Amino acid sequence: MSDAAPSAPPSQAPRKLFLISWGCQMNDYDSAKMADVLAASHGYARTDKPEEADLLLLNTCSVREKAQEKVFSELGRWREWKQAVPGRVIGVGGCVASQEGEALAARAPLVDMVFGPQTLHRLPQMLDATRASHKPTVDVSFPEIEKFDSLPEPVASGPTAFVSIMEGCSKFCTFCVVPYTRGAEVSRPLDDVLLECAQLVEQGVKEITLLGQNVNAYRGKMGGTSELCDLALLIDYLAPLPGLERIRYTTSHPAEFTDALIDAFAEQPKLASYLHLPVQSGSDRILGMMKRGYTRAQFLAKMRRVREARPDISLSSDFIVGFPTESDDDFMRTMDLIAEARFDAAFSFVYSPRPGTPAANLRDTVAAGIKDQRLLILQNRIRQFDDEFRRALVGTTQRVLVERPSRRGEGRMAGRTSTNRMVNFEGSPSLVGQMVDVVITEAATNSLRGRLAGAAVTA
Repeated sequence: MSDAAPSAPPSQAPRKLFLISWGCQMNDYDSAKMADVLAASHGYARTDKPEEADLLLLNTCSVREKAQEKVFSELGRWREWKQAVPGRVIGVGGCVASQEGEALAARAPLVDMVFGPQTLHRLPQMLDATRASHKPTVDVSFPEIEKFDSLPEPVASGPTAFVSIMEGCSKFCTFCVVPYTRGAEVSRPLDDVLLECAQLVEQGVKEITLLGQNVNAYRGKMGGTSELCDLALLIDYLAPLPGLERIRYTTSHPAEFTDALIDAFAEQPKLASYLHLPVQSGSDRILGMMKRGYTRAQFLAKMRRVREARPDISLSSDFIVGFPTESDDDFMRTMDLIAEARFDAAFSFVYSPRPGTPAANLRDTVAAGIKDQRLLILQNRIRQFDDEFRRALVGTTQRVLVERPSRRGEGRMAGRTSTNRMVNFEGSPSLVGQMVDVVITEAATNSLRGRLAGAAVTA
């Protein structure tokens, strides 16, 4: 947040939008669409200086503990900006907004708009309504696929892009709030997804990540027929698109990680050598309490098949440590699963109850200190596998999509391998957006270093 004194936004167009986004890649996608909608309807341009903005938006996430308090704390910092300029508008969107609804506006009177993930396309109408009435507007409904039908045509902002292919989740895992904040699973029609991808590729996008809360539950309508397209078939349709070099998808649910998706790693070279498949626990007892819909053995069998289909693949997962009643044995079952699957990346968290979920009613029997200790053990083990994976890449030649100049500067560029590893190497800014071969020369702590294949080796 800027330390400059609050001041009125410029009197001349364009209007300025200040937007903070928390949470997952779906939230990042939604935030970009908010900016697109407001640019098309009201001419808003984004700024990173809140004192310049006449519209401030906060796109929220409710997955972690105390998410609501984080929102109200941020709003408290925004109060001075609101008070400084009459007519300055503040909006809160995302999952916390969906959970809280009108209660959010009642608790924080400075908020003018409250909207859910499925109603962000209505922002222009909500903005006009609140300015006309000088009263808060609240819309946290779930209008199915309307959101995507109302968004402007996609605009590429670099060589990579997210494309949301479905919304919501119908799994109702006992710890998860997503079904309550984003609604049931709804898939976009196949033709709409293919059109958006083609439009992005025409603008220079080389890598597309297909998004969904449970992306491998995708079942898109095919044309005017009653047939449905699943994720594996969608990848088959996307792969021949001229100019598209790489396809990713996230986030998957193991219960719907099908044989066809496993086969895609063997059959589709454009599918990245990276899979994020959240397992959450290695204990069948805990998996049952979580209502995950698969067993430890079933999950590991799929991991073995994936490695057979794509031996060089990078495997990532999610873990919840300290779920209610988790014993030492339950935790060791998780550690054994990590060792067998050899995950080299993971998002891991100490369990925190989410209001309104079934698990929130369970008695939390695991002491905080034990949770923290288990989390540290788990993260250290994942880090060991990550170190081994990166070191094994030294001396190999990797196909890298150049994304931007390196933050390290010094004439270096940065790009990502198929296995989702960032590589820094000497090169020209003209390489941005190109696929290049890079020889990996060093495994740094959080990235790789290399040189362009064919470049002279200096002493």
